[in-house]
Amino acid sequence: MEEPQEVPADEEHERVWERVAAVDIAKASGVVCTRVPDEDRPGRRKTHVWTVQAMSKAVIELGDYLRARQIQVVTLESTSDYWRIWYVILEAAGLRVQLVNARAVKNAPGRAKTDKKDAVWLAKLTEKGLLQPSFVPPYEIRRLRELTRLRTDLVHDKSRYWARLEKLLERAQIKISAVLSTLDTDTARAMIEALIAGQRDPKALADLAIGKARAKRAELAAALDGRWEDHHSVQARILLDNIGALNRQIDQLTAQVSELISQIPAAWGVDADGTTGPHAGTSPDSPVLPAIAQLDAITGCGIIAAQAIIAEIGLDMTVFGTPGRLVSWAKRCPQTRQSGKKTSSGKAGKGNPWLNGILGEIAASASRTDTFLGERYRRLARRRGKRKALTAIARSILVIIFCLLSDRSARYHDLGPDFYDTQINRDRKIRNHIRQLRALGISNDDITTLLGKDPAAA
Repeated sequence: MEEPQEVPADEEHERVWERVAAVDIAKASGVVCTRVPDEDRPGRRKTHVWTVQAMSKAVIELGDYLRARQIQVVTLESTSDYWRIWYVILEAAGLRVQLVNARAVKNAPGRAKTDKKDAVWLAKLTEKGLLQPSFVPPYEIRRLRELTRLRTDLVHDKSRYWARLEKLLERAQIKISAVLSTLDTDTARAMIEALIAGQRDPKALADLAIGKARAKRAELAAALDGRWEDHHSVQARILLDNIGALNRQIDQLTAQVSELISQIPAAWGVDADGTTGPHAGTSPDSPVLPAIAQLDAITGCGIIAAQAIIAEIGLDMTVFGTPGRLVSWAKRCPQTRQSGKKTSSGKAGKGNPWLNGILGEIAASASRTDTFLGERYRRLARRRGKRKALTAIARSILVIIFCLLSDRSARYHDLGPDFYDTQINRDRKIRNHIRQLRALGISNDDITTLLGKDPAAA
């Protein structure tokens, strides 16, 4: 018989709760279920179910009622964004609130599907500790997250307007994008503005080139020889105005994000004399850097990306515990599926799309650098392909982020592009190559000729 092995202790969310509540959430209302011990019948449970409107006043009254009933934990099903009013108000009422994925609380097959039965089932799962709560960051991080996500949306909107402007130029037979790398340059903007103002001479337009683009004036003159008409000017003016407005809004959000991060003590640095504050930790001898500067040192990560990362995972890494749990939560690793003697890896899942987008951008940027991460990408891409290599680099970056935020005094040090070469045992590699040569049928004399010494000595 196999020796029994002790398994890890139950997690905090696996407790058995005596007094619980659950809310099956819809857009306009929620069905609330409470389960508490029955004082008249010891050992039995008493269940109450009723409907509460999803309005602030009604939810505040519900919070007061649940607190008076000494409810220990309230479970909410994450239905779209409708759960937010319930979570914020019940949390402010001093209740322990946990958000769970709707996939984890599906009713047992074969049972009737109603809102009341769903609420009761959710409460039963809660009191038995069978639910894994979702990660919901504290208020200051949630507030920051709203701004960074809106900023990301505006950046995507701006990219769409640039794409529309490029299509407009193509319709007018203006081929600036075939000569310049992007339309978002001073040269391209000056030429488009001149077209809108009525200038049609290709050579005069090409003379507006700035910097390195002046060397391409002949090509630009040929590219600007199109059929620009008045209705093109109207469309281009609207598109450029929208792009300008989006740029101003993005800058406004970035300033607001920086202000909010400066108000979070956990993101502050520490000066050499022990002083801490929003502007501390900026000198080279500071023992603790600001969180943004700490992440900004990672290859491929800038200030904008660092702000977005903090907004998505927060600053308290004890919530995740280990780098592996953070990676698993972000769905940057495949699931393990084991049955009998067969072990396979399942799909990683979708994860947090906002975090994955930022990690993808950092990984793509790092892959083009002459650093440790860049060399790691190239080694993996040769064997596994570019997509899997980028996924692996994104995972490595997430582990680095966890280690930095877990120890605020830690700093990122690049291992260098030659790190793997320095880890190679030269003699062992020679022996491996000699073994491969012998397997190909090459004699010891030929190997001696190649090496310049007896292979036995190697």
